[in-house]
Parts: sequence; C-alpha cells; structure tokens
Amino acid sequence: MRLRKNLYKELEGRLGYAFKKKNLLDMALTHRSFRFENEEVNNDNQQLEFLGDAALSLTAADYLYRNMVNEREGVLTSFRSQMTSGKALTMLAKEINLGRYMKMGKGEERSGGGMRASNLEDALESILGAAYLDGGLKAVQKIFKHLFVPTFAGLKDVWEGNPKGKLQEYAQRRWKKSPQYRIISRSGPPHNTVFKVETVLANGVKGIGTGRSKQEAEAASAADVLSQLKEV
Repeated sequence: MRLRKNLYKELEGRLGYAFKKKNLLDMALTHRSFRFENEEVNNDNQQLEFLGDAALSLTAADYLYRNMVNEREGVLTSFRSQMTSGKALTMLAKEINLGRYMKMGKGEERSGGGMRASNLEDALESILGAAYLDGGLKAVQKIFKHLFVPTFAGLKDVWEGNPKGKLQEYAQRRWKKSPQYRIISRSGPPHNTVFKVETVLANGVKGIGTGRSKQEAEAASAADVLSQLKEV
C-alpha cells in the first residue's frame, strides 16, 4: 500500500495537483479489467471518464475564450478540438508515463494495456473527472494549466491554408450540410483554361472564385464565402 501511495504522490507531481481524497485518484486509475479480476473491488474509472470528458471540454473552452480574445469561433473550436482529442490525451498520458500508475487485470497488463492508446486516453479523462469531484473546476484548471497549456502553446488553426476544409467543417457543424460547388464558366484555350466556381451554403450565402483548375477555383470560392462569415 505504501508503494502505491508513493506512486500516487509521484503522479500528482506530474499532474500539478494533489488530491485531497486519494480514493478518487485510485478509482481514476482502476481499469475495468482489474475490477473484473478482483471481487472486492466495486468501482472502476468508466463513469469518471464520462465526467472528465465534459470537464476538460469546458476548461479548454474557458481557457481559449479568456486567452484568445481576438480569434473567431471557428478557430477556437479548432483549437479546442486539438487540445481535447484522443490523440492529444494519449500523447500527454505517455509524457507523464501514466500507464505505470494504472491498475489493470493481469491479462490486460500482459497484453500491453499500459501503453494502449484507448486505456491511456480513458485514464487521463478519468483523472480529470476525479479532480472535478475532489476540488471542483479549479482543480481541473490546475491540471490543465500544468499539463495541457505548455504542450499546446503554439496552436495553429488546423484549416489554415485549406479554405475548403474550413468551410466544410463550419457548414457541417452549423447545418449538417456540405457547401455546394458549381462550375459556372470555363474560358481560355484548353492548355490554359480558367475556371469560375460558385459556392453556396445552406443559408444562401454565395461566393465566387476563379483558378487554373477546378480545385483551385473551388478553394478561391470557399475563401470568398469565409470572408463573408463573421464567426469562422
């Protein structure tokens, strides 16, 4: 038991937060396979994972809202997705060697469960859920500031340089419908054709773009639409 307490103290240092209720941290690190193999264990981290996912999303949104006041909604959404994605959580969990502290069943441990991306992602979310129960949103923010913020200090809009991708993400998020692209004209000789494309959104906003290829014209047209939207 003393060994486990020492491990938890070590982990708390890596998280930047000391739990008042150590049983919450213990539960967050308990994989369901450990509960299945130990009849005396009544809880695992699955419900904490659900809570941690919501707490992380709110914490990330709050941080971005307060620290990136000049960015538009679409860019903030992109940043939040990068900070809270499964890939990000797995990366951070590996950085703090989270698998070392997890309690797993013997079969899960033998099969490499301590390095499995899904287990690491779930465990880190569970820790955030446990932190929320232990100290409220301030506890989650403390871990977020210590662990997440330094890693993602250089965030960039994932759609930068890709107006079609950015417009697609916005349209799907807003209306669940993709932008419609239509070639309205071709001009010039076959070896030097200029395409003109119109883009239309579900709300009727239209854009026009030209280019030496259909793809180039569509990108220009998407950029024209984006320039008309305030929240992207």
